[in-house]
Amino acid sequence: MAIKTLDQFLAESAQKDASPDAFELENPRMLEVRLAGRVWTKAGAMVAYHGDVRFTRQGLAEQGLATLLKKAVSGEGMRLMKAEGKGRVYVADSGKKVTLLRLQGDTIFVNGNDVLAFEDGIESEITMMKRMAGMMSGGLFNVRLSGSGLVAITSHYEPLTLRVSRKDGPIFTDPNATVAWSGGLRPEVATDITLGTLFGRGSGESIQLKFHGEGWVVVQPYEEVYFQQRGG
Repeated sequence: MAIKTLDQFLAESAQKDASPDAFELENPRMLEVRLAGRVWTKAGAMVAYHGDVRFTRQGLAEQGLATLLKKAVSGEGMRLMKAEGKGRVYVADSGKKVTLLRLQGDTIFVNGNDVLAFEDGIESEITMMKRMAGMMSGGLFNVRLSGSGLVAITSHYEPLTLRVSRKDGPIFTDPNATVAWSGGLRPEVATDITLGTLFGRGSGESIQLKFHGEGWVVVQPYEEVYFQQRGG
């Protein structure tokens, strides 16, 4: 490991402006938000800020009673923080890799725990995989993001995008490793009795998400413990 002088370290790790956009990656795991109005971030993701910035939890008037009830069940990973004012806000999530997406009238679904931040012009809605509720505890909810603006999502290590097509048939993913998918896809819950027998009832591999149609799905090389099969 190379030893750096203090001046070298400060120069290499210093905040830099390399993009005119409101969202900029200071490094692969740190997002800078140039705030001039309002943005939404994952609750607890702020690591530093400066300027005239106010942070408040997403309120009932902004999310509706149905969404509030879903958040009460889905846990802290689904909670949003509103940042308003003018300044700079730095957000990160457990050292996970941050990917910036520019939606242009698009719709995507993201695992609730992998939504880091999005601009005020993006609409968000919590969705539920109803069939999963009877099989698993936790990890039942995802976020539908639609509109035009910048979105920051996270993943453990480098994400992989798999194309889904009717020609090639469905793609199956481990729910614990699934990060996001295109808005036109509706995943189904699939169970594999053979895998369940082989690995035991507590194994995530015995419950999978089945994607079919036309679109894409993003997975990560890591299984987060959101989905725990009941009875395992």
